[in-house]
Amino acid sequence: MAVGGFAVDGGNVDGLGGRITLSVVVTCVVAATCGLIFGYDIGISGGVTTMVPFLKKFFPSVLKKAAEAKTNMYCVYDSETLTAFTSSLYIAGLASSLLASRLTTAFGRRNIMVLGGCTFLAGAAINGGAANIAMLILGRILLGFGVGFTNQATPVYLSEMAPPKWRGAFNTGFQFFLGVGVVSANCINYGTSKISWGWRLSLGLAAAPAAIMTLGALLISDTPASLVERGKLTQAKQALLRVRGQDTDIEPELTELIRSSEIARATKEEPFVTIFERQYRPHLVMSIAIPFFQQLTGINIIAFYAPVLFQSVGFGSDSALIAAIILGLVNLGSIMVSTFVVDRCGRRFLFIEGGVQMFLCQVGVACVLAATTGASGTERISKGYAILVLVLMCIYAAGFGWSWGPLSWLIPSEIFPMKIRPTGQSISVAVNFAVTFVLSQTFLTMLCHFKFGTFLFYASWIAAMTAFVVLFLPETKGVPLDSMHVVWERHWYWQRFVDKESY
Repeated sequence: MAVGGFAVDGGNVDGLGGRITLSVVVTCVVAATCGLIFGYDIGISGGVTTMVPFLKKFFPSVLKKAAEAKTNMYCVYDSETLTAFTSSLYIAGLASSLLASRLTTAFGRRNIMVLGGCTFLAGAAINGGAANIAMLILGRILLGFGVGFTNQATPVYLSEMAPPKWRGAFNTGFQFFLGVGVVSANCINYGTSKISWGWRLSLGLAAAPAAIMTLGALLISDTPASLVERGKLTQAKQALLRVRGQDTDIEPELTELIRSSEIARATKEEPFVTIFERQYRPHLVMSIAIPFFQQLTGINIIAFYAPVLFQSVGFGSDSALIAAIILGLVNLGSIMVSTFVVDRCGRRFLFIEGGVQMFLCQVGVACVLAATTGASGTERISKGYAILVLVLMCIYAAGFGWSWGPLSWLIPSEIFPMKIRPTGQSISVAVNFAVTFVLSQTFLTMLCHFKFGTFLFYASWIAAMTAFVVLFLPETKGVPLDSMHVVWERHWYWQRFVDKESY
């Protein structure tokens, strides 16, 4: 994470500690490394599925299609078994993210991050040694459980640990390390693509980021909010002193945490029932809409299949992997931009600017492919136009990297009151996985049948989600977590749902 962006003392926000300390920076950076495993998996899957030895062993039908001279370029990789390999992780992630809601409440955010790392480690070992499709998919399911646990716990951990004024910058660390994971995986794929057993190395090395984040999580404390929630007040006070500074008056923040915890305990209802009450309607809508829209930007699908996509539009195998690395590096750089500006310009500005940028690029890609490959998709695209597609995709990735990428993890983790925060984050992550599963199952078939129209499909969704942000998303920058209800009370539409007496 761009620690340089945190050099300014944030002061106090509504009486709560806003000072940046070395402890809070180190703790949040270590926690954010949980994004490595999700990013590595996204990057490794697409690259491995272009490796001939891997396809020859598990998906020979894809190679047969590629060998047919007249095959539509959009349809070469349209294989149900191949998409099952890629997307099986997301069903497992969906299930584990919902389970993680109860586990993070009972055992703490940090412990679930550790559990997720260990599960991912086991999945990596099985995938690296896979002898058949069944082992591949079993490994993917374990990877899914690991990613589900960490994706639920980590954004909440970061939002609870960070000072209110700089919460956005700290939270983008998760997306930053996710991007590091994607780039690392693409580089590894490039290095192993010429080795007959390189695909085993690529899949097995998923154990490395899992080991890094698991060991890191073991070295940090849980969040003060989680410790208070579990009745560990002494430990919560010590944790607050560490991250806010020994000379900081932590009593106002600790008192607010205890008050929120007591409200949560007084609520006897099941959190999954409470969250559907009318007063939490805005929170529920955002926890569903934000991850739903994030996936319909098309970014994860493009990240999964970037090597496949670039190979389809005219790059050779090596060039396709290099193009995927370039795309990942652009995304990584743009996340750094978001780290510096999210707490200065606000969430809404980044969402809107990024949305307009992504829309124009998706339309541009569709126009280039329509003009160069024809309606049938059988004409080969020239190298110059293939490079133009790469440039447009890089501009698109930059727009995503400073908007819908990091902010889609930040918003759901910061808008909920303590009593339903783990539940809200679980719903958000589950929606993310569910939509990703559907899209990863259908993208290659859609690319085959819709051809360049696939990119217009995503462009239309980007236009819709940008309009949604303009109308319905209030600004949340700098607002303490336990005062977040104020933004709903002041919103032109959501104020009719919020019950001020319940906070």
